[in-house]
Amino acid sequence: MPTSDHHAAREPGPAAGVPGPLVGADWLAERLGSTPGPVVFDASVGPHRAAGHRIPGARPFDLDGVLSDHTSPVPHTMPGVARFTEAMRSLGVDDTDTVVVYDGAGIYSSARAWWMLRAMGFDRAAVLDGGLPAWTAAGLPVEAVGPHYAGPRGSFTARPRPGLLVDAAAVAAALADPAAAVLDARTRERFEGTAPEPRPGLRGGHMPGAASLPFGELQRPDGRMRPAGELRAAIEAVAGGRERLRFSCGSGVTACVLALGADLAGYRDLAVYDGSWSEWGLPSPQRPVVTGPGAGSAPGSPEDDRPHLQAL
Repeated sequence: MPTSDHHAAREPGPAAGVPGPLVGADWLAERLGSTPGPVVFDASVGPHRAAGHRIPGARPFDLDGVLSDHTSPVPHTMPGVARFTEAMRSLGVDDTDTVVVYDGAGIYSSARAWWMLRAMGFDRAAVLDGGLPAWTAAGLPVEAVGPHYAGPRGSFTARPRPGLLVDAAAVAAALADPAAAVLDARTRERFEGTAPEPRPGLRGGHMPGAASLPFGELQRPDGRMRPAGELRAAIEAVAGGRERLRFSCGSGVTACVLALGADLAGYRDLAVYDGSWSEWGLPSPQRPVVTGPGAGSAPGSPEDDRPHLQAL
């Protein structure tokens, strides 16, 4: 699924059915249970899948399971068109549906689900700002997690957009392109090589020419996204005036938080490195690694204050 096309552009403007790539808990609450109502996906990963409760009617967007390609040697790889289409149809998604995605951590893995839908040509999707924590903080109802979705099949049609998810060759080209910036969503310690990688066998450090932008720096302390002007300033601090942005992280998940922030800030030429550090960090003379501060990194920026969240 990832391509070497490093000049992919995102279409500007809000998608039909949603006011933009981000919606608040109040927006969703007003529409939940209506006919036709939005399709709500829980895209939680890891320990957050065991929360035991969900937004009423939420369906599982299983990034740890069927919605990753387990034939790939790296985790969380985008599945092929046929498999993704079958997964969406089995979850009852129609082409005319409005989809809202959330996760149990705030905005962590939900942005990955949103980006995957966009990469498959589905624009009627948004991320719930602040995720399940924001929903429950607003006093809105939850229900016990039930069995897997067993409703009617949907008519989802994939219309792939080559270039929104890219491979190592495209990232290498972006690193050599003075008009492009490669931004890394991992913690600054992992980026600089002073903290070990959570996955065995990976080198520490970063791609030569990449810049560090931990994904938590685009979020408020409560897990909601920062305002558009602050997002633009945070990205410009490491990317300068470059508008062609490529994002990496540990396994292509939290890189999508950077893509979401850039989209909200008005950037349009965006792509996520699907293999991310799980691929680039493997021993290989074709993928060089350096340590220490990167190009354009802002060492004075605040770190994410939620240490339980690794940049997947």
